[in-house]
Amino acid sequence: MASITIRNIDDRLKSKLRLQSAQHGCSMEAEVRNILRQVLTAPPVTTGFAERIHQRFAELELDSLPLPARQTARNPPDIDL
Repeated sequence: MASITIRNIDDRLKSKLRLQSAQHGCSMEAEVRNILRQVLTAPPVTTGFAERIHQRFAELELDSLPLPARQTARNPPDIDL
């Protein structure tokens, strides 16, 4: 197995990693391996951004919300130059 050293990690990021690894009951090193494994073995995204947004909000049935009546446009101001 290969080893990797990561330098210059932000202190807040390291603290979050320490807390997350403690919640999962493993070492920070094991937590980083799990995170890398999950991210790098996830299936590639095959849908576009707009389709992913639509899928996320499809359950809310936003198409059925009532639309307010349109107001007539006002006339532009008369400006004498």
